[in-house]
Amino acid sequence: MDKHELKNRIEYIVVCVSEFARRFNLTNQQAYAYLRRFSGIELIMKHYGIMHTLPLNDAVESLQILCYRKGGRVI
Repeated sequence: MDKHELKNRIEYIVVCVSEFARRFNLTNQQAYAYLRRFSGIELIMKHYGIMHTLPLNDAVESLQILCYRKGGRVI
């Protein structure tokens, strides 16, 4: 992975965390910790190629569903 792609992934993770936090009334730190704990960040990294092409709303919903399946209860 080159520097440009890494930068894009990091920026996308930041956007997803911020949007997740906004949607569920969390701080960015709380959202990041939640997404880390319940594999949301892993999902973004693993499927970045697909996720970054989705509308942000769909990406956040995918994160919510995955985290719920992994034991997270933010609804």
